[in-house]
Amino acid sequence: MFKALADATRRLLLDKLFERDGMTLGELEAEVPELTRFGVMKHLGVLEQAGLVVTRRQGRHKHHYLNAVPIRLLLERWIDKYRNRRAAALLDLKDHLEGTK
Repeated sequence: MFKALADATRRLLLDKLFERDGMTLGELEAEVPELTRFGVMKHLGVLEQAGLVVTRRQGRHKHHYLNAVPIRLLLERWIDKYRNRRAAALLDLKDHLEGTK
């Protein structure tokens, strides 16, 4: 998942799906005019492998949907735990400097 999120174009595609879920390849391609259709497909493939995008066929079209669950798990596993420790340390420092502790 880190590899998938490391690329700015893939993050842009995820942002576009966040704004409007269920976009087709053509709609996503229009959002990134500097890439070819094949380039967008390649980026979507990496996002699908990482579990960040899921697809569903509706007739002739394939719609892409954001799967935020892996990002939420990443947040809980790696970011929240460190943020909470830092926040507690900063609050302790604040109390110490203000003389309330």
